[in-house]
Amino acid sequence: MDNTQTDVIIVGAGLAGMVAAHEAILRGRSVLMLDQEAPQSLGGQAFWSLGGLFMVDTPEQRRMGIKDSPELALNDWMGSAQFDRPEDANPRLYAERFVEWAAGPMRQWCFDLGMRWFPVVGWAERGGAQAHEHGNSVPRFHITWGTGTGVVAPFLKRMTEYAAAGKLKLAFRHRVTGLITTDGAVTGVRGDVLENSTAARGQSTSREVTGSFEHHADAVVLTTGGIGGDHALVRKHWPEARLGKPPKVMVAGVPDYVDGKMHGIAKAAGAGLINEDRMWHYCEGVQNWNPIWPNHGIRILPGPSSMWFDAKGQRMEAPFLPGFDTLGTLKRILQAGEHSWFILTQKIIEKEFALSGSEQNPDLTDGGWMDVLKARVGAGATPAVEAFKNKGADFVVADDLETLVAGMNRLTPDHPLELEGLRRQIASRDAQLANPFSKDAQITAIRGARAYRGDKLIRTAKPHAILEGENGPLIAVRLNILTRKSLGGLHTDIEGRVLTPDGTVMPGLYAAGEVCGFGGGGYHGYNALEGTFLGGCLFSGRIAGQNA
Repeated sequence: MDNTQTDVIIVGAGLAGMVAAHEAILRGRSVLMLDQEAPQSLGGQAFWSLGGLFMVDTPEQRRMGIKDSPELALNDWMGSAQFDRPEDANPRLYAERFVEWAAGPMRQWCFDLGMRWFPVVGWAERGGAQAHEHGNSVPRFHITWGTGTGVVAPFLKRMTEYAAAGKLKLAFRHRVTGLITTDGAVTGVRGDVLENSTAARGQSTSREVTGSFEHHADAVVLTTGGIGGDHALVRKHWPEARLGKPPKVMVAGVPDYVDGKMHGIAKAAGAGLINEDRMWHYCEGVQNWNPIWPNHGIRILPGPSSMWFDAKGQRMEAPFLPGFDTLGTLKRILQAGEHSWFILTQKIIEKEFALSGSEQNPDLTDGGWMDVLKARVGAGATPAVEAFKNKGADFVVADDLETLVAGMNRLTPDHPLELEGLRRQIASRDAQLANPFSKDAQITAIRGARAYRGDKLIRTAKPHAILEGENGPLIAVRLNILTRKSLGGLHTDIEGRVLTPDGTVMPGLYAAGEVCGFGGGGYHGYNALEGTFLGGCLFSGRIAGQNA
């Protein structure tokens, strides 16, 4: 495959790339898909996700008593996106079209492909401020059975079938280093063939070059992901004026092949990039005690009950509560330091802690109803959470607050916490529990969460005093900033065509997925509502495949 002519070349064999290939092949187009990783990594980083999809007014929502509508979802999206730039016209149009799709044919399309969903709809990014601002007004986070693997699996199956039928050629260990242009149009790609790798999915692979290639096509689709695996690039684009200085220490929520190199390659060929300063990084990252890729971090998906303290030991105020406002909380944390702390009880960790990633949720990924009930409703935390509690470098467990704080200070000796100050803040919170008219915003939020039966069933602990011994042991978790998603990238129009810096179409070049901010060059705006990353790959991948 040193020199191939085909209808469509897709660069990147992740979720968006496979969706684009599927749609192009349905149109009768011949497709060549290239990826710098080996066959075992087909599916990209979507494989590692929790598998949540943002959908609107679904049977799952209605069965849980959730009243949703396209109008409410669009109001939430626009309040969160806060589009404020001239170049946001295409991202805004993508957002409007996506919400229409998420409230219309999306679920049936996914269902027909073979996806199914856990019946309890999750409530992510609750906002917690004003109704016209950031946040989901209702639960919309539909977890796919099989988690990320369940979203990827239908397309893995189809890629295998298409390849066997001669409709798709797969070229792994092919790293694109340049776009070929002819008379201003993109007509192909060139790059390096890398030596074969038997490394497991997600692990680092060799960059030893064994050859070169040049392939030509009528259309080239870029689906190469974002920049979260390259922390130098993350820091280069970090919006310091908006969020504060980037932390010196971050953990990686994505494999190191998520390196953002295609942004520069496309730019060198004449493509336009927008909104590169918009990012989505999580505040609840912990070091993985059993890492797969370098500096591997896992995100804690918390319920609303853990007390959240900044690096100075000050309890963070609403709306900077667990699960409410990721970007606002990130800014708040960086005002005091680079890390933060959860303090909680065994009862809270058992009911409320979940971990991001397909590999951290075997009950949802590989199991069935009985596995879920045993892991989520039975006694104790899930085995994955207990493993982190016992083995994780960021966890401290103690029977009393004095011992707990001493352990916390051993983890961060340069930022010691004051025992009595923490005790005073926790005791004040505990004292509000007996008051039905509590002025504590977090206790009000906990009671609000438990009004939703999905949260009461599996995500929110019954309110209790943290300092009462019968609820222990006490647990502290040092939280690191975890890099994850790029919310900007290649500027595309509503047909998935890449635009130049002056806004004109770059003939022959298309993009989908994270490399173009999941659509348009950043259809989230400043804030994501969760379930919109996989959903954005599906949506923008369909558009690119239908037009390339």
